[in-house]
Amino acid sequence: MIEFLPTPWHWLGAVGCALVVGAAKTGIPGLGFLAVPWLALLFHDQVRMSAGALLPLLCVADVMAVWLYRNNRAIHQLWHMLPWVLAGMGLGAAALWLLSDAVLRPVLGVILLGMIGLHLWRKRHADLAPLGRGAAAAFGVTAGTTTTIANAAGPVMNIYLLSQRLPKEDFIAAGAWFFFAVNLAKLPIYGSRGMITVDTLLIDAWLVPAVIAGSLIGRRIVKRIPQGTFELIVLLLATIGSLMLFIPTRPA
Repeated sequence: MIEFLPTPWHWLGAVGCALVVGAAKTGIPGLGFLAVPWLALLFHDQVRMSAGALLPLLCVADVMAVWLYRNNRAIHQLWHMLPWVLAGMGLGAAALWLLSDAVLRPVLGVILLGMIGLHLWRKRHADLAPLGRGAAAAFGVTAGTTTTIANAAGPVMNIYLLSQRLPKEDFIAAGAWFFFAVNLAKLPIYGSRGMITVDTLLIDAWLVPAVIAGSLIGRRIVKRIPQGTFELIVLLLATIGSLMLFIPTRPA
């Protein structure tokens, strides 16, 4: 544990990361993209170990989000995507074994930017119907792949949910249930790859209170954000998160 976070400054940075993880799940979707490079930096660019440490924190934040939005039934918006997400997770698991981050990350970035471009084009044509089942399949496979490889499905799902024109509370609730299921399913994959260890779990245990605090803060923030501003923030963060996939990282 000391190897990964050797100084009080590292721990302070990790607490800030945990607060962001919590707030992203319950208040500002897309903000969580900061956690991926943030934790990788704290772990001295050991990308896979940082992803393994991040996943349990995401699961805790998912539990908080599901509990805070437990009375919202927006999850019905996403059930039809589940088989495609599972297929994407299978592809992502295979990619973790076969391909390097240097190959995977820019490819995912191109795909995500293409989806953002599609959303902006559709927004200029307000008379178009929400995306259908074919698009849901494409988004589902991409979300499953990106979340398995790099905990980076946020931009994919945020663009898809924006296309469904959901009110902000439904938007967050649907995402909460989706990532609750997906992140739990990823635990065995990360465990089998040695990305989750006793040391990373001990770090996570110390950071859980910060995740909970961030979740409560995010819930209060979202109530104060107008719908139009909320959608603009989500789109901007999704774009930044996609562009960050083009930044090279050193392998663990």
